[in-house]
Amino acid sequence: MKPMPMKAAVLTGLLFFTATAFAADGRASLHWSNALDAAPPAPQAAVDYPEIPALSSQSVLVYDRVSGRPLLAKNATEQTPIASITKLMTAMLVLDAGQPLDEKITITHDDRDTLKGTGSRLAIGSSYTRGQLLHLALIASDNRAAHALARSHPGGLERFVANMNRMALALGMRDTVYVEPTGLSSGNRSTAVDLALLADYAYRNYPEIREISTAGHYTLGTQRVVVRKKSRKLVEYRPVAFNNTNRFTRADGWQVGLSKTGFINEAGHCLVMQANVAQRDVIIVLLDAQGKNGRAGDATRIKNWLESTSPASRADSRGAASRT
Repeated sequence: MKPMPMKAAVLTGLLFFTATAFAADGRASLHWSNALDAAPPAPQAAVDYPEIPALSSQSVLVYDRVSGRPLLAKNATEQTPIASITKLMTAMLVLDAGQPLDEKITITHDDRDTLKGTGSRLAIGSSYTRGQLLHLALIASDNRAAHALARSHPGGLERFVANMNRMALALGMRDTVYVEPTGLSSGNRSTAVDLALLADYAYRNYPEIREISTAGHYTLGTQRVVVRKKSRKLVEYRPVAFNNTNRFTRADGWQVGLSKTGFINEAGHCLVMQANVAQRDVIIVLLDAQGKNGRAGDATRIKNWLESTSPASRADSRGAASRT
């Protein structure tokens, strides 16, 4: 495993965090430990502090990486299934193992999803490099890719999952447990606080994950594809391309530095990402958002809220008020 140069402020701001709701700049209904200073009283000028956005996600954390403090939280210490956010830890351990990224791995029947019955565009018997599978696990959230990466890890799948839990403990993720490497099992559980720790550590130490997870698209080039037409199977050779499951990696107005999405019925729609918003370096964690567009809507509302509460925005508001 790589060393963990975690700043004390990060650990203080998150590991001692017990919360139900939080707003930036002192407007808090949050219970901090004695290790943290009490929040200052909120200023009276309501124009400086827009209303906290209503969010569909059941667990939320917006974490300022510079100050090491949460800006907004909702049920941030509640343990819940995390779906394919799991693949962020999977990618870290794959890179830690140092196995050649150009080594070919063959997709086998063991990599099929027998739990949820989800499909994959990776055919049984096809071979891809470890680097390609890493791209597919992070960008397209492909479950066969993630499983094949873990299965081919030194010591096999069982040791890989044990290492996932050891790494979580080493990072201080006290309320996190992994039972498999894809996120298909609802037994993979964590909290918004723990996942902010994970995302912060991955952002600091894994430039490969930053680069891969923020690519809007990925292509395998020309591949052999079996196409079913009525009762016949036809073999074609054509480009196989994938879009990032996080739409914000392709959106104007977003500066995303690390990203992972997830969904299973038990977890709802989930999103973890690092982004620069209104001159703030933040990590946004959204768990169990309702509806297909729930997490995207929540992320957009959080972005608008951060922009409206930025120092520049407040200065403009005070200037406008003084001129009236």
